[in-house]
Parts: sequence; C-alpha cells; structure tokens
Amino acid sequence: MAGKKKTDKGSDIPSTIQRSGKKAQETWAKAHDSAVDSYGEGERAHRTAFSALKHTHEKIGDHWEPKEENGPSDEQAATGNRSSDKPTAGGVDANASKKHLQDVARRLEVKGRSKMDKKELVDAIQKANNRATAKARSVRALTARSTTMLMAATTLKNTPRWLTPRSHFTSRKVDR
Repeated sequence: MAGKKKTDKGSDIPSTIQRSGKKAQETWAKAHDSAVDSYGEGERAHRTAFSALKHTHEKIGDHWEPKEENGPSDEQAATGNRSSDKPTAGGVDANASKKHLQDVARRLEVKGRSKMDKKELVDAIQKANNRATAKARSVRALTARSTTMLMAATTLKNTPRWLTPRSHFTSRKVDR
C-alpha cells in the first residue's frame, strides 16, 4: 500500500485532498508550507491551508473540485476572522448560485433537493459530503486492515507448525 502523500515540509496531506486533483493538492500543500513558516506546524497551519483551498475549490462528496469562480466560499471565509460567529459551510460554496447547488445536490443524490431553498441545499450538501468522506475513510481503514490480516495469514501459512502459536490451531474439546 502506498504511503501518505506529504508536502515539501514533510506534513501529511489530508485524505480528502489526496482524493482530489493535482491542483487542489498543490494549492493546499503550498499554503500549508507557507503557514508552517509563519505559524509553525499545527492546527493554525492546517486552517490556513484549508482557507486558501476554499477560495479556489469546493468540497463535493469525499474530494475537492475547482470552483466556477474563485473567492470566499461562505460568509465566514469572507470575514477572514476566526473568532467571528458566522457559520462555516464546511467547504460547500455557499456563495454559488442556487442552480449550481442543485446540480451538486443532484450529483450527491440528495433527496428533496428540488423543494429546498439555498440554505437548505448548502446544509444538505454539507451532510452528504460528511457521509461520503466518512464512507471513504472507513473503506480505506477496512482495506488497510484486510491487507494486514492477509499479510499475517500468509506469514502464518509459511511458518513451520512447530513455530506457530497454539492459538492458531482449532481447539479440541476437553472432557472434564
């Protein structure tokens, strides 16, 4: 299994960005590395990188895609103030047209989208994105676990019986 992708400074690139196009990966990595130079490694560098990414990309399902127009994705992003009480849209381009949001909702198979207003579409897309990301992460974890189990079984199969722990053999019933 391939290792995690890393930025030039050696930081791991988040899985949602790894599943995205090269431009999204480059945007996030460049912004992250610049933020590391300014603020050091940590949460602030990650927030800064995601903020930069949200100006050029929107989250659709379990990955990021280029936006039709660059700019802030929601009211919170437009303020640039982390302590603002404005809600964030979690990568959904809340400033996009209602038609665009309906197209995204259709791609994500959101039910009832034709009757939703713009705010309801943003919320529904955000929930669908969260579900898609959770599913992608669980599949990745399951694949990693299966690979580990397969490697262990292969090792066990090739191990002489006298070196194999007793727990790997079927136990016999013992009469008491």
